[in-house]
Amino acid sequence: MPRYKLTIEYDGTDYSGWQRQEDVVTVQATIEAAAAQFLGTGAPVTIQCAGRTDAGVHARGQVAHMDLPVARETGNILQGINTLLRPHAIAIVAVQEVAEDFHARFGASKRHYLYRLVNRQARLALDDRRAWHVRRTLDLDAMNAGAQHLIGHHDFTSFRAGECQAKSPIKTLDTLEVIARENRPEQVMIRTSATSFLHHQVRNMVGTLVYVGIGKWTPDQVRTARDAKDRRAGGPMAPAHGLYLMKVDY
Repeated sequence: MPRYKLTIEYDGTDYSGWQRQEDVVTVQATIEAAAAQFLGTGAPVTIQCAGRTDAGVHARGQVAHMDLPVARETGNILQGINTLLRPHAIAIVAVQEVAEDFHARFGASKRHYLYRLVNRQARLALDDRRAWHVRRTLDLDAMNAGAQHLIGHHDFTSFRAGECQAKSPIKTLDTLEVIARENRPEQVMIRTSATSFLHHQVRNMVGTLVYVGIGKWTPDQVRTARDAKDRRAGGPMAPAHGLYLMKVDY
C-alpha cells in the first residue's frame, strides 16, 4: 500500500482534540471521514499523527500518515480531501508520498510548539480563543530566567498531567524561550522544542512561567518545583487555546 505524509493545520476551538472518540467531533475523525469519501470505495481510512493535541489546541504543522489501497497523485489527494473538509477549520497543506516504513509518530525527531499570550488590559477581539489573555504586566526577563531551570534533561513529573500515560517522566527539553513580537510588545510568544513531551507538559510549563512573569514566583522557584517531582508543586495549567503545534522534524 502506498503511504502518504500529510502536513495539516487546524483551529482546534470546535474540536474535542485530535484523537478519534465516540459521540464527539475530533480532528482525526473529521479528516478520516473526508479521506474515505475521497477514496470512494467505502473502505475506512486511518491516519496516525505525530502528536495528539488536546481539545482547543491548534496546529500549524501537524504531521500524519495514511495508507491508501491504490496510488493517487499527491496534488489530487490535497485538493480532493480539502474540498471535502469544508467548512471545517482544518486544511491539508501538503501531501507527500513516503516510504512504507515512515511513521508520523515514531519517526519524529523533534516537535516544536508555540504558546501565544496577549499581555494587555483591553479585551481580545481578533485573538479571542487563539491566545491566553494575561492582563497583569509580565516580566519577560524573569520568565526566561525561570525557563533556564527547565531546559535540559530532567524529571518533569511536576509538569505532567495526572493521566499521562508516558512510561517515564524524564524528558530532554531542547529550547524554551519567551519573546515579545517586534513592534508589538503585548504579543508574547513562548517557544519550546523537544523530541517528545509529556501530556500537558507545555501548558503546565507556560502556566508556571506566567506565575514568574507576574511576580507570584521567583525564577528559582521553577527549579524548586522541578525538583519536587510532584504535580502539586508546579504552577497552573495554561489554557489550551494559546497552544500551537508548529512543526515536526524527521
